Amino acid sequence: MNALYAMPGNEAFAELLSLHTGYQRQELLLHHFPDGETLIQMAPPRGGDAVIVCTLDRPDPKVLPLMMAAATARELGAARVGLVAPYLAYMRQDMRFNPGEALSAKIFGDWLGHTFDWLVTVDPHLHRHTTLAEVYPNAACIVHAASQLAVWIDAHVTMPLIVGPDSESAQWVTAVSNLLCAPGVVARKERHGDRDVAVFLPEIDKWRDHTPVLVDDIIASGATMIQTLRCLQGRTSRPPVCVALHGVFTEGVLDNMRAEGAGLIATSNSIVTTASQIDISKPVAEAMVGLSVARPAEAAASA
Repeated sequence: MNALYAMPGNEAFAELLSLHTGYQRQELLLHHFPDGETLIQMAPPRGGDAVIVCTLDRPDPKVLPLMMAAATARELGAARVGLVAPYLAYMRQDMRFNPGEALSAKIFGDWLGHTFDWLVTVDPHLHRHTTLAEVYPNAACIVHAASQLAVWIDAHVTMPLIVGPDSESAQWVTAVSNLLCAPGVVARKERHGDRDVAVFLPEIDKWRDHTPVLVDDIIASGATMIQTLRCLQGRTSRPPVCVALHGVFTEGVLDNMRAEGAGLIATSNSIVTTASQIDISKPVAEAMVGLSVARPAEAAASA
């Protein structure tokens, strides 16, 4: 029997996965000693896969307890240990932008490969890599959630104009606008630093009566979204809507986006925040079942 464990903060998403799959939730506890060390305690698995749910925003404090939980599950009798990480960290640092920098995506992927037999994640930020297999060596399934974003937009926005804040968001603009049969445009971005971004938006006057919907995979500092919101000021008759899959959200970014004119701001529950309005648990659960019931050879063949 496969067992489902939630790392702290992931209980709500794990409960949704349990409802979709019938996998039984098992207890996993963390005890923190006064000196900062952590002790893992978990109910023993019953011979099947131990599935650990842990979204990996702000990953550094999560990684060591996660490693200990995986090792403990294996020692207690799990046949295999799988990770469901709706948001997968460290994928953006996929090349050396400056001499001596770490290739974080490969380092982190290799570590996950040594720790987990399989992985389910949602639309990781693969920029210069074409597949997750380039950084994660074991069986994996990427869940694509453009359809969930499109369903939410269709239910909440009248006459959407899908706007991509930069070239990296073009794939999202194409997917979502095609699903909605809505017009789409992509801005051009010049990045000068983590928070220093210039955005140039193409002509949109013919869609002035549409609602601009800014769509991207990740909102972190919000710099690109904020610059795009500024570009839209005075160019449309309706308040812009901001939609993203992963709401990483550094401190104050939601208030800053609203101050620049954003109306609705919605993200998925890959990371649970006040903006999490789009449920992606069902396709994640389907992917999880696909990997957790496969024999190792079958899982490897599907990666």
